[in-house]
Amino acid sequence: MACSAKFLLPLLLSISFYVNSSLAARNLIQTTNTEFLRTSCTKTTYPKLCYSSLSVHATTFQTSPKLLANTALSVTLSSAKSTSEMMLKLAHSQGINPSEAAAMRDCIEVLRDSAEEIRRSISEMSNTKQSDFQLMINDVQTWVSAALTDESTCSDGFAGKAMNGNVKNSVREQVVNIAHLTSNALALINNYASLHG
Repeated sequence: MACSAKFLLPLLLSISFYVNSSLAARNLIQTTNTEFLRTSCTKTTYPKLCYSSLSVHATTFQTSPKLLANTALSVTLSSAKSTSEMMLKLAHSQGINPSEAAAMRDCIEVLRDSAEEIRRSISEMSNTKQSDFQLMINDVQTWVSAALTDESTCSDGFAGKAMNGNVKNSVREQVVNIAHLTSNALALINNYASLHG
C-alpha cells in the first residue's frame, strides 16, 4: 500500500503539472491571438466592431493576416446573407407600403451583388499563388470596394420621406452594419497586401 502511494504521488504531480502547463500554453496562445486581433483592428475604420465581430474566431486566424482578412470577409458575407433574408421577409409582411417594398427589392438585389463580390473575394484569396499575388489582391480589393458601393446604394434607397420610420431605421441599421464590416474587411485586406509587398 505504502509502495503504491509512493508511485501515485509523483504520477499525480506529473499529471497536474502537464494539465497546468497545457492550460497555460492554451491561455498564452489565446492571448497572443487576441492581441494580434486587437492590433490589427486598430488599422480599420471601426475597430470596436472589428474586434467584437472577429474575436470569437481568434483560433481560426491565430496570427495570420491572410486568414484574418478571409475571416473578416466570411463574417461580412454571413451578415449580408442574414440581412437579405430578413429584408425578404419584411418586404412580404403586412403594412409595408409600395415604395418601401420597391426599395427593399432593390436593396435585396444589390445586397445579392455585394454578397457575390465578397464570395468571389473569399474564393480568390484561398487560391493564392505567389507568382500572381498582386493580380489576386487587386481583384479582391476591387470586388470588396464594389460590395461597399452596393451596400451604400441600398442604404440610400431608404432615404426618402415616404419611408416608414421603423422600417427605414431597421433596414438602414442592418445595411450600415454590413457596410462597416465590409470596410473593416477591406482595411484588413489592405494591411495583408502591405505586409506581403
